[in-house]
Amino acid sequence: MQAIRLSAYTLTSALGSGLDAHLAALRQQRGGIVKKRWETVDFDVCIGEVAGLDDVQLRPALQHYDCRNNRLAQLALEQDGFVASVQAAVARHGAGRVGVFLGSSTSGILSSEQAYRQRDAQTGALPPGHRYRETHNAYSVADFVRQFFALSGPACVVSTACSSSAKVFGTAQRMLAAGLIDAAIVGGVDTLCLTTIYGFSSLQLVSPKPCRPFDGERDGISVGEGAAYALLERADLAQPGDILCTGIGESSDAYHMSSPHPQGLGARAAMEQALRMAGLQAADIGYINLHGTATPSNDAAEGAAVLSLFGEQTPCSSTKGHTGHTLGAAGGIEAVFSVLALREGLLPGGVGTQQVDAQLPCNYLLQTLEQPLQHVLSNSFGFGGSNCSLVFSRVDA
Repeated sequence: MQAIRLSAYTLTSALGSGLDAHLAALRQQRGGIVKKRWETVDFDVCIGEVAGLDDVQLRPALQHYDCRNNRLAQLALEQDGFVASVQAAVARHGAGRVGVFLGSSTSGILSSEQAYRQRDAQTGALPPGHRYRETHNAYSVADFVRQFFALSGPACVVSTACSSSAKVFGTAQRMLAAGLIDAAIVGGVDTLCLTTIYGFSSLQLVSPKPCRPFDGERDGISVGEGAAYALLERADLAQPGDILCTGIGESSDAYHMSSPHPQGLGARAAMEQALRMAGLQAADIGYINLHGTATPSNDAAEGAAVLSLFGEQTPCSSTKGHTGHTLGAAGGIEAVFSVLALREGLLPGGVGTQQVDAQLPCNYLLQTLEQPLQHVLSNSFGFGGSNCSLVFSRVDA
């Protein structure tokens, strides 16, 4: 695999907007999950909500894309100088040579949920102001970002549940290797909606408390929302201290419609492929950002896969206790968390986890550590067995 350089990156979640807010939360082991009644949900639910989205105003020329998901997309783009970095890449390569590959699971579905409340009482017609194509449509967020930067290169949305915005790194890498683009905006955007909260609740997968990944008494997820982006370019001009994506592994369990393989065979295959592409051994990885949803079966399957490949020594943790499960944005958000860990020499201690499950004797961090890192692994294992693992590496001096 040809390594790819992360020229810029940013994220926004319940922890705040931008990298500094997230670094502070990681150092303080502070979570952003709160218990409340959200929208018209008629019970208390623990969620990771991004503050201020109702007040975000889209650019005037993009008002027809207005929905919660695209407001979050714009809010996240405007952090950490990311817009300027993309504009500089466009100046270098041209608008037709920059791709947009994003992950999302529900896109702007909340806008349709709200529109259904306003149907015509006689005909059942949706309100005339509802614009499905620019909001609820799965491609909406990639189209929005493409228009935001006036790009004309290839673009798509990957929707493979929780692995969506990790798999886009693979999409971009293949496009770069094929010579079809010179740079790519990758990442993911997913926002809270009624379908997600009621859907996971009906499956009895939502915890009544903030989630506790890998805890012996874990009992479900906390639904979150967030967005993350990375600007990817070829690694030819990488400088000492730069961060590269050196390995990408993708697999599919094909085991069950919703449950992972109990021994985590698909997860292990993805991790092995990522290591092989990076030219690394398991012992070279200094930290693993686990998928760690806090459901009994998912954590057990991932724990089995990690133990079988890495043993009990490699430090690992899940950051979903910080943000909640951000679904289609989780892979991108946790990729940026992994890059921050690598850049800062920061191994995040898990939030919410009190006592690690004795059946999962991996080296799960309950306290944040600081030590130099050379290579880290980020896992994203989606509903239905769609798996992706990413290896990030620091360029040596």
